[in-house]
Amino acid sequence: MSTVARGRPAPPATGIDAGQVTRNREGEPDYDIHWPWHRPQRPGLTAVLRVRNEAHNLPWVLPPLLEAVPFVVIVDNQSSDGTLETAQRIVADLGAADRVTLTSYPFVVSRCGPEHLATPADSVHSLTHFYNWSFSHVTTAYAMKWDGDMVLTPEGVAAVRDLSWQLEGEEVMVLFPRLPLYIESESVGYLDASSRNMEPWIHPVGPAYTFVKGFDWEVWQHPDDMERLVMPLGTFVELKWLDHDEFAHWTDPSAFTDNRSPRKVREYHVHSTLRVGRADELDHVFRIEAPPGVHIVDHAARFWLPRHARGLPQPGRRNNGDGDEN
Repeated sequence: MSTVARGRPAPPATGIDAGQVTRNREGEPDYDIHWPWHRPQRPGLTAVLRVRNEAHNLPWVLPPLLEAVPFVVIVDNQSSDGTLETAQRIVADLGAADRVTLTSYPFVVSRCGPEHLATPADSVHSLTHFYNWSFSHVTTAYAMKWDGDMVLTPEGVAAVRDLSWQLEGEEVMVLFPRLPLYIESESVGYLDASSRNMEPWIHPVGPAYTFVKGFDWEVWQHPDDMERLVMPLGTFVELKWLDHDEFAHWTDPSAFTDNRSPRKVREYHVHSTLRVGRADELDHVFRIEAPPGVHIVDHAARFWLPRHARGLPQPGRRNNGDGDEN
């Protein structure tokens, strides 16, 4: 791990109420933000998932996540597909009920883009308030932002488990390279090797590390000089199903722009192109076929990616599948 400064005092909070509680403008006391750093915090790492209609993903998402981190917070936001019940079943089957907090957020949350921009940050309908409220349930020194469609690989599980103890006493953000896996069927998927957007997924808990309102979505704030640790390529895949609306959380996907949301421009293009069966038009996209009896998600995350992560192509090269470049 990189050497980081120890014992550095956190800068004053910005963009939030620096007190113990931040109220919401609707006057919903159960959904005021009680900032967690005003409570005793234990060492370790807590993953926070904000989920909506992720029942189809959780059987792949939760088992490796619970293997990797000691604590998980799951916040369900008005799911209609049994997401919370699916999570409860998986947690019970894994014997992890004592490590998981399951709760609900009962308000419509503004979608990314214009809806988010028009919603006050202190509203229960704001992404900013929703994220800060969700992360207020963390009781450890570090939090891990995780999505309900992100699947850790075996390498990712091992890496995150190592971090859980290495982060003690240090202030560092941990970035993961994102690799989308587009799922065509139970046996066929497409991995986009060009989309390696780096995001901070693990960070300390404190007044210097909160979510504030950005232009299109919530923005995680942090000190400018904070130490960064970048995880290796191949620690997780992000599931994107071709028969699902993967952009329902955006006001208008057609309004994606290269200057503000280049990752979403790429995802929308790849998803739309694959849906109409034109995979041969896409650069850096691997077609992956699972062997009989193995689901494509299991095959890609547990077998294919661990073998190929270090050999994925660089920008400017086309791939014809199965790890062979031309």
